[in-house]
Amino acid sequence: MTDVDSRAGGVLALLTERGQTLAVAESLTGGLVAAELTAVPGASRAFLGSVTAYAAALKRDVLGVDGALLEERGAVDPEVARQMAQGVRTALGADWGVATTGVAGPEPQDGQPVGTVYVAVAGPGAGDGAGAVADRLRIEGSRSGDRAGDSGEEAGERVRAGIRTESVRGALDVLYRELIANAGGQGRERNGGPGCLQP
Repeated sequence: MTDVDSRAGGVLALLTERGQTLAVAESLTGGLVAAELTAVPGASRAFLGSVTAYAAALKRDVLGVDGALLEERGAVDPEVARQMAQGVRTALGADWGVATTGVAGPEPQDGQPVGTVYVAVAGPGAGDGAGAVADRLRIEGSRSGDRAGDSGEEAGERVRAGIRTESVRGALDVLYRELIANAGGQGRERNGGPGCLQP
């Protein structure tokens, strides 16, 4: 069992214990957060479903992210992440919503470097999203796992996969932390070092 598996199990155990539900909105992770959650036996007691909104139009039309915000800042932005989390929470009727958006590469996006990731959590009392929390993760892709003879494309895919995996871990960590804290307070953004979260 990996730490991601145990974190997914811990999140679902807390939600089930409280009789609460979860919905997920994913861009950069493309369904990987939902996959980790549904791999846990009994996940359906708390996990309602997910929306993979890779395109900006889906973020706007399905999740309710402000179109002007997307035009002005692009999809890789803490407020976009907050609105995605609140939007999926509302759309699926869940107590909690978690969202991921970022840049896995190979090229920068919306003026953000590869490895910039925002994860957001909206919980009970978040209302219109003002109480949603967004954390910025800076994940440096590692090429240490490259194999002799890997092409540049293979190495780039390995880095991309690593960023996405670390993003799933980060999303589950932020969600777990907010579940423990019961997601009170005002919307905020936190910055962490490479690949880590700092309160």
